[in-house]
Amino acid sequence: MVSPVCAVASEKIAVVDIARAIFGSKAAQESVKQAEQSADWVALKAKAEGSAVDLQAMNKEAESKRLTWSQEQAVEHQKKMSYAKADYDLAVQKIQGEQKQLQQKIMQQLVPKAQEALQEVIKEEGVTILLRAESVMMSSPESNLTAKVADRLNQKTE
Repeated sequence: MVSPVCAVASEKIAVVDIARAIFGSKAAQESVKQAEQSADWVALKAKAEGSAVDLQAMNKEAESKRLTWSQEQAVEHQKKMSYAKADYDLAVQKIQGEQKQLQQKIMQQLVPKAQEALQEVIKEEGVTILLRAESVMMSSPESNLTAKVADRLNQKTE
């Protein structure tokens, strides 16, 4: 009779972080680079950065002049700051939305090829049990197939 420990020892266990392999691939990196260089992306980033600078300037102004302002001036300044904060928040929200959309697009494009790459690496390595890296508390670097899958994905997308 084979003990459970011996049975597990005869299996080759590996881990993989497929999302990391996909987003670490050259194709994904190129998609991100192209998106970040697009006019819309640059404009959104400039808007967010401009609003952040405006908020900082308004904060400094409030710190230095707050004691000399009338109640109306303080209320007006607070109103301007809340508008600038809303502009900043909206720009950041749009950037996050664009990033999420880009991630989804990259996943849609690359998951099929990543699955192929993963299957090939599993076969070549003789893996009999594959675990998601995020489900494993600890593993040796040799048992992690993420880099190998990313490399294979790079070959498939060139």
